[in-house]
Amino acid sequence: MELAERGEPEGLAILARRQSEGRGRAGRIWESRAGNLHISILLRPRGPARDIAGYALLAAVALHDAALHHAPGRALRLKWPNDLMEGEAKLAGILSDAALDDRGGIAHLVFGIGVNLAHAPEVEGRAVTSLGPIPPEDFAATLLARLSDWWNLRLVEGFAPIRVAWMERGPARGALMTLRTGDNPVSGRYEGLAEDGGLLLATGGRLHVFHAGEVMERHDASRD
Repeated sequence: MELAERGEPEGLAILARRQSEGRGRAGRIWESRAGNLHISILLRPRGPARDIAGYALLAAVALHDAALHHAPGRALRLKWPNDLMEGEAKLAGILSDAALDDRGGIAHLVFGIGVNLAHAPEVEGRAVTSLGPIPPEDFAATLLARLSDWWNLRLVEGFAPIRVAWMERGPARGALMTLRTGDNPVSGRYEGLAEDGGLLLATGGRLHVFHAGEVMERHDASRD
């Protein structure tokens, strides 16, 4: 982020073999052991702030593709908005940091991506897994290539193909889901993504769209 503020051009990627202060969503600690992937990627998309969430979904699609390239046949899926899962176990996550320009547009965007490769550090209350002993440099090269491919497609065709790709890699339509939004969890049936990437949940006889929140790992389906 400091290099971005200084004007570093788009495309900068920094790979850390270890991190002493890795972080995840909501200020959680991300344990960063040697042998896993810890990478930050700088991009400078042009557009309004509302596009930031869509770019995070793009990064998630690229991450899913990279993981399957190195571990074909694994049953991997995306959890909204940008976690990579195998079953109910978390394999990888993306943290997005953005800055706006004077007109409210995106000045720069940094994706911090962590992938459990050689290790699956324990997280209290959460199932975790790892992809395998893959050299982080190799995985990073694949990830950057896939990110570039999807980025170029986004420039030509807009967000629509990203949305379709994410839904193909995400949960099955109709799956029961609970979204934590502040202190008020909302349960319903997953109905895909809105055109801007928001999460669609059918609950209480209506279809609702959410642009923020965290999908909980499990919930009591009898509440829906």
